[in-house]
Amino acid sequence: MANLPTPAWKTALAYAMDKRGTPYVWGGASKSGYDCSGLMLRAYEAAGIDLPRTARQQYGAFSKKIAWNDLKPGDLAFFSNLGHVGMISKPGHMVHAPRSGDVVKEERLSEWRRSAFVGAVRPDPSGVRRWAEILDKRRAPAPNMPTATL
Repeated sequence: MANLPTPAWKTALAYAMDKRGTPYVWGGASKSGYDCSGLMLRAYEAAGIDLPRTARQQYGAFSKKIAWNDLKPGDLAFFSNLGHVGMISKPGHMVHAPRSGDVVKEERLSEWRRSAFVGAVRPDPSGVRRWAEILDKRRAPAPNMPTATL
């Protein structure tokens, strides 16, 4: 059997799990520290998938949403009005950068997390490309409009 490439989610998950113990740093996206979305950004970047920077943008980058009961390893799960993101590591667990004063860790998905759950996405390159196209259109200058002259 031919050597198949490692699925992106496995590469991303291995990256995130390797960062356990790294300090939480607000706005961080490097080995010196991560915030929640910075960790997801770098994990999927290691897998060849470019994500937007913030949790809200990461959620919006994909049109297909994943329900709580359908979560799989590698999925990005969003909580607290899109204020937090973690990656599903195994059934009932996620790896994430929780808060200031804490470190990247794997934790069990508690009932509190379930009550704060907004939705999840399963990152794929095509979803991010569509998001990038939408952002490019939003950033484009408005077309010149004809003006009436007297």
